[in-house]
Amino acid sequence: MAGQTGSTEGLVPVARPVIGDEEIAAAVRVLRSGSVVQGPEVAAFEREFADLVDGRECVAVNSGTSALHLALLALGIGPGDEVVVPSFSFAATANAVRLAGAEPVFADIEPGSFGLDPAAAAAAIGPRTAALLPVHLYGHPAAMGELGRLAERHGLAVVEDACQAHGAALGSTAAGALGAAGCFSFYPTKNMHALEGGMVTVADPAVARQLRLLRNQGMEQRYRNEIVGANLRMTDVSAAIGRVQLRRLPAANERRRAHAALLDRELAGLAAAGLVTPVVTAGARHVYHQYTVRVLGGRRDRLRRELAAAGVDSEVYYPVPIHRLPPFQGWWELPETDRAAAEVLSLPVHPTLTERELARVAEAVRSALGAWGAQGDLGAPGDLDTAGRADGAVPSAVA
Repeated sequence: MAGQTGSTEGLVPVARPVIGDEEIAAAVRVLRSGSVVQGPEVAAFEREFADLVDGRECVAVNSGTSALHLALLALGIGPGDEVVVPSFSFAATANAVRLAGAEPVFADIEPGSFGLDPAAAAAAIGPRTAALLPVHLYGHPAAMGELGRLAERHGLAVVEDACQAHGAALGSTAAGALGAAGCFSFYPTKNMHALEGGMVTVADPAVARQLRLLRNQGMEQRYRNEIVGANLRMTDVSAAIGRVQLRRLPAANERRRAHAALLDRELAGLAAAGLVTPVVTAGARHVYHQYTVRVLGGRRDRLRRELAAAGVDSEVYYPVPIHRLPPFQGWWELPETDRAAAEVLSLPVHPTLTERELARVAEAVRSALGAWGAQGDLGAPGDLDTAGRADGAVPSAVA
């Protein structure tokens, strides 16, 4: 029976950061050079990353949270302003708004892409709204066309939280080039990493200069402080590792997409058991930072236990929506967000998975859900499918 056999092999991890000989050699080279903080490696990393985001100016910082924080500040967003954000994200999305002195206003998500719902965002706009902050969650772009038009009508800035979307795109436009600013994270489990770090991508050179001032104590020239800033610089060690990872990114993303396509095929037919595989909206390039399914009928946590017993790791991103965390609790009614938090489960999809490991993931899910069948109340997967795949969306990793 499912969940009773266990696994005699090692755990298939939900994430496995890549730190190879090239990354180690790059770090050692920088350490031996003696130039280790915001030097030539950072400048080179910024130039090279620009190719990923359609030639935008890039400003490297020490984390994805810093990228979000400084992007808001550089765009003039602060006390008295409101920023519309999804609650279904990591807390850093809303933390950055508060750190800038503004107030997050939470809006609900689309059930298929898990991105900020344009209709919900429109309803959340008020007289103090200064910006929209959509999240390209799990590597799938948010509905940037509609959100961009909404922002234009109301005179709002759009800041992309692209921390999980390195290499994603909507049509021919890269994530990070779809708003006034794009923000990336280089945490070790991302599609590419720098051990730690972040990047802000902007089209306006004046905003880029403001970002450079903000990250470096308000100065471009030493001891010529122009504004109040902070020390949020990236090290050259991180940048050197990031440059290696950036070269690896296209092939790594293709492996993620291929792994997702395989899981799509292997898990097809489990809808009766309450499994909804990831949705890809028309025109979107999903880079599968996570392969996130929905498990209907209140059985998500049971499936996690059975997968663990079979030697397959999984994770819930995110079990508690931001609007239900103590610093942000309020009057919010976000039914799609609450539903997603209760149903989502991320399975291993990272590029270092072997064929054998992928087969174990698929078999563990099929074994568990196949034993359950269609018994019990599994919610309304048909309704979710209709909502999640509106406007030509397709359930395919290679859309």
